Amino acid sequence: MGEFDLIARYFTRPTTRAVLGVGDDCALLQPAAGMQMAISCDMLVEGRHFFADVDPFTLGHKALAVNLSDLAACGAQPVAFTLALALPRADEAWLAAFSRGLFALADAHGCELVGGDTTQGPLNICITVFGEVPRGQALLRSGARDGDEVYVSGTLGEARLALEALRGSVALPHGRLAAARMRLEQPTPRVALGLALRGIATAAIDVSDGLLGDLGHILEASGTGARIDTSVAINLLADGADTTRAEGHFSHETRLRCVLAGGDDYELAFTAPVSARAAVQAAALQAQTAVTRIGVIEHPPGLRLVDASGHAVPGRYASFDHFA
Repeated sequence: MGEFDLIARYFTRPTTRAVLGVGDDCALLQPAAGMQMAISCDMLVEGRHFFADVDPFTLGHKALAVNLSDLAACGAQPVAFTLALALPRADEAWLAAFSRGLFALADAHGCELVGGDTTQGPLNICITVFGEVPRGQALLRSGARDGDEVYVSGTLGEARLALEALRGSVALPHGRLAAARMRLEQPTPRVALGLALRGIATAAIDVSDGLLGDLGHILEASGTGARIDTSVAINLLADGADTTRAEGHFSHETRLRCVLAGGDDYELAFTAPVSARAAVQAAALQAQTAVTRIGVIEHPPGLRLVDASGHAVPGRYASFDHFA
């Protein structure tokens, strides 16, 4: 099977939103009146972002999910995406499963594949995604203000917990590991929540490299600081990760590290004024996504961790960095 046969068989479908899709030198996109284009790009590399034995269906899902998560953090509606794919060989069974996982998520969000590239080489997946957001309504990292409250969607730490278990650092029962691994390999992009938070959140970011590191980008862009209550944040690790249970085999410190610096969560961290509490909860209900208030924006700049009594929590929690 040649390159163009591969594209035609697994990655060519009619488009309804794009003016022109797969099959020409460029795709053509036409933003709706009054809309701005939101564009993001993410790459997944075998051995760096995923294990070699990962299910190709879940890999197809995750490859697009991590990009849709960026659109969610911007409050943008997905429109289209491109796929650049390097493959060691044209494995038809792998391609069939990968494309099914990719398009299942794409169809769920009305996001069309409009172009890309394929080549032979080490397995590498690069997606560029395009979304629409009303002019001036995009959620940015730079809007957090003193007194705003800090929220996180969903749960945190499951993906890192799965990674620790797969590496042999912690022991988990089979069912617990399966649930955590699903969070690692099939994250849920919070697109509906991002859309619902337009006009409510003052700043937002998706949690991809770890809560504290990603929240730090909001603080830097906004020129402010924050105080995070770790006694609340630690409970963002989903039910079943109770460290008092014998089958958990991981410490309080491990749990805190998974939540604060685990990465691969693809939840949203965002800020909103105290006066917007009811609006935040209404947005969460509309998006059918739980949100938790974990701290407050304050001066001076910097990130401060405290316990339930307000005492400083020692320790350094470093988020993921490709070149650290």
